[in-house]
Amino acid sequence: MLSSSYKSISDVAKEFIIKYVKKDFIIETEFTISQTFRDELELTLNECVYDNSDIAICENIIYPVLREVWKQYRSKFLLWSHQTLVYDEKLCGVPDYILAKRSPLGTVVFDKPYIVLVEAKKESDFTLCWGQCLAEMIAAQRLNTEPDVIPNIFGIVSNGAIWQFRKLNSNLFTQNKTFYTIQELERLFAAVNYIFKECELQLSNING
Repeated sequence: MLSSSYKSISDVAKEFIIKYVKKDFIIETEFTISQTFRDELELTLNECVYDNSDIAICENIIYPVLREVWKQYRSKFLLWSHQTLVYDEKLCGVPDYILAKRSPLGTVVFDKPYIVLVEAKKESDFTLCWGQCLAEMIAAQRLNTEPDVIPNIFGIVSNGAIWQFRKLNSNLFTQNKTFYTIQELERLFAAVNYIFKECELQLSNING
């Protein structure tokens, strides 16, 4: 079953015995947003057709935000776009973005661990998208070869305007109760930066 075949978190939770809780876990970590980025975003929001499809949202809103934060962590991570993730016939899919360890072999190698899975959703109802994202997070968790030192797999679902964050730790799936919006840019970047910072800390456990 493709990850996209799951219709809700409930479907995934029942099949893989995942406990679902709601609790704020994000500690907003300040990030300096360049004026260049602000100007480009304003141009996009004012002049571009940026929300007519999932792909448009990815390219115009989600990727630029992720890339702006990723640049500060690029020595350790690569940000992959639409890279196939396969654990088995049930846990496989193509997340819109994956944050993964930068391979010592270069940027052509999709290396483990896979730590952040991102999905774009045009509609405001995220139920289907989170079912898909959770299945992909479980796949990443099982594919990682260091499950004890990479305890948290993070998930992000966004329609460009609204951003939701969750994490998977063992069989515990936690929804960050607070959601973020593109209108509160500083807080959104602080949330994304927290996720990347946590990934960096987890990766340091592997490298000693």
